[in-house]
Amino acid sequence: MTIEINLLPWREQRRLRKTRRFKQGLLLVLLLGLLVGWGISQYEKSMVRAGQARLALIQRETDSLTRDIQEMRNFRQLRERMLKQIDLIGELQSSRPLTIHVLDQLTATLVDGVYYTELARKGSRLELSGVAASNRQVSDQMRALDSSPAFDTPLLSDVQSAEGPAAAKRFHLSVDEHLGDDTQAGAGP
Repeated sequence: MTIEINLLPWREQRRLRKTRRFKQGLLLVLLLGLLVGWGISQYEKSMVRAGQARLALIQRETDSLTRDIQEMRNFRQLRERMLKQIDLIGELQSSRPLTIHVLDQLTATLVDGVYYTELARKGSRLELSGVAASNRQVSDQMRALDSSPAFDTPLLSDVQSAEGPAAAKRFHLSVDEHLGDDTQAGAGP
């Protein structure tokens, strides 16, 4: 008696189980791959969002610093203008006694019969216009200015006379202020 054992159904079932396990493993690996791919894409998206947030922060900080730099430039320009104004005011304050001294000397040297109609100052040069009764008074006025320690030699530009011998003489002359130590010593504080 021979016993015949048919191993084919058992082998068939084993092959089906292996195929099923392979398909399940393949499906599991595919799902795991998709899950890892989705996780990596989410990670990359979060990295991009974080990078964009950092760039936005850097841009805001850059804009803020640019505004601060512009404000500093504006403050520096304002400071320079204020320093110039302070220097100008200081210069005016320091030249006030000198100006008063010059005006005192102009009045002290004024000859009888002569009066000034216009006075202009251009730097250290005075431009004087006036009226005198005669040419001699214009000459005397120039000599009086020349003898003053506050002025250098005057320069007569022109003399105009109206018709007639008794007509007033209009003159224009310029004279430099003498800014020596003797002028400032007489100017006082």
